[in-house]
Amino acid sequence: MKRFLQRHLPDPQQLRSHQSLRFLGGLLHDPRLWHFSRRCTVNGLAAGAFYAFVPFPWQMLLAAITAIWLRFNLPVAVAMVWISNPLTIPPIAYANYRFGSWLLDKPPADWAFEPSLDWLLQKAGEFGPPLLVGSMATAVVAGLLTFVVAHLIWRWHIITKFRRRRRIISSSI
Repeated sequence: MKRFLQRHLPDPQQLRSHQSLRFLGGLLHDPRLWHFSRRCTVNGLAAGAFYAFVPFPWQMLLAAITAIWLRFNLPVAVAMVWISNPLTIPPIAYANYRFGSWLLDKPPADWAFEPSLDWLLQKAGEFGPPLLVGSMATAVVAGLLTFVVAHLIWRWHIITKFRRRRRIISSSI
């Protein structure tokens, strides 16, 4: 997995020198932002999963800022945000709305969607609080669950690797 990511992600040197990213100055020069250690990668996965369910625009920017600020793996954090994409946003938003309604102990409203700004503004007060509460709760759960699962998978992979190495060494003796 580590080699796959290193092969398919952009070169850190290229990104650092990219004209549109020069305003960041030395922020992108921290090697932890590009390193695939267990800590940096797992934290990047968790941060990206959290921001994937946050119902605000600029999720990738928020994930990048968090990764830079807390020294997580930047490309992994930004890539994980794509859990929510144009195809998955409607079902995620609906599930988060239903979850938020349940958390607020408020029955979900019956409604027929109309793709207009007037409808959205009219219904925002009714659907906003359950959607926000459900989205933030889902974001926290997704971030924590991603952290735990990714950490356990990474640990399992390392243990399996050591056991395999031990078998090879013991069989050659």
